[in-house]
Amino acid sequence: MSIQAVGASTSNRRKLENALAYVGVGAFVFVLAFPVVWMAITALKQNADLYPDDAIPFWFKLPPTWDNVDLLLHKTQFVQWTITTAEIAFLVVAITAVVAVPAGYALARLNFPGASTLGILIFLTYLVPSSLLFISLSQVVVQLGLQDSRFALVVVYPTFTIPFCTWLMSGFFKQVPREIEEAARVDGCSRLGAAIRVVLPVSVPGLLSLVIFAFTLSMQEFIYALTFVSTSAEKPVTLGITTDLVRGDVYFWGSLMAAALIVGVPVAILYNFFLDHFVAGITGGALK
Repeated sequence: MSIQAVGASTSNRRKLENALAYVGVGAFVFVLAFPVVWMAITALKQNADLYPDDAIPFWFKLPPTWDNVDLLLHKTQFVQWTITTAEIAFLVVAITAVVAVPAGYALARLNFPGASTLGILIFLTYLVPSSLLFISLSQVVVQLGLQDSRFALVVVYPTFTIPFCTWLMSGFFKQVPREIEEAARVDGCSRLGAAIRVVLPVSVPGLLSLVIFAFTLSMQEFIYALTFVSTSAEKPVTLGITTDLVRGDVYFWGSLMAAALIVGVPVAILYNFFLDHFVAGITGGALK
């Protein structure tokens, strides 16, 4: 076989591989984008275009409308729900970080009996279903006088964010070489100073993983919010849109989809910027 024929065969094979790769990636993108596109179409449809049997689910038979968005923004407390959700999430992230980071460091660095077993037990508490805990937690909320308040959720949510994040940070701190911490201590740093000046700066991916995990769980949690909050102004967005936009057997599908897009898409885009750090934090790859 001539050199030209071999080169042409190799070129054709590469074109075929590239074409198959584009087809595979295109199918993957379509599957992932399909729910978002469907939500966007539904959010802009008129009610008369949603329910008829001959309606086209993925297209418009009637002109698009902003009525669903107007209902959401001006006839519900959606803006207040979103602000409340952000407040709860930021407070839960702060509490989780303050507790989980030193706890994870202690499990990873302090050689005390039963440290590994304690780490596993802490993680196992995260696996306890929330439906089993809200009865006992309701007593705590009542004793603190926080019933029907957003701050009840600030107290309750760390009960499932702290165990997982402690286990996560413990695993990440174990990946940090002890030598760099010991070198800092030789240079005159205390254990606390070495942890703050040396260990934490190289643990940024792990810290970002903690923030993303705690923030996401606080945003999407529903059972505790339904149990402890009933006043509309105190509701987080997940509870507000489902209780105010689902009235008996009447579903305001357009407004529901608009709310999901407004809340979910900006957060997804923001997370995309930190995706590499998040993966490195979960796998410990940033330290290899």
